[in-house]
Amino acid sequence: MQRALGLLARREHSRKELSRKLTSRGLDAGEVKAAVDRLAGEGWQNDIRFAESLVRSRAGSGYGPLRIRAELATHGLDREAIERAMDTFEGDWAEAARDLVRRRFGASLDDLAARRKAADFLLRRGFDGASVRAATRFDPED
Repeated sequence: MQRALGLLARREHSRKELSRKLTSRGLDAGEVKAAVDRLAGEGWQNDIRFAESLVRSRAGSGYGPLRIRAELATHGLDREAIERAMDTFEGDWAEAARDLVRRRFGASLDDLAARRKAADFLLRRGFDGASVRAATRFDPED
């Protein structure tokens, strides 16, 4: 319990992540499950709170919805929890992509090569095609 609380005091953890960290430190899997269940029951660990925190953090770091959804799925969250967490994002993904392009590449993307480079960057960061087109005026399917 103390090790789990120590981890949760630093930042939010998903149930799966917390269990993995504790068992990798040599603790018994049954004891870990009991401790994580108890912490979740008492409100110390909450997958929804973790997911909302991760969405805020990753969106603020310039990642797009596709990347964030994929990361949430690796934490063992179901589709409903992922969608609920994604709905907490209060911004516009296309505007976030435009802002990221402005910060990374400057105010104007004059030539096709610059737009393609910006589009590739946004796609790697997990933005969808519509957001990429809105931010770069470049259609990667052409």
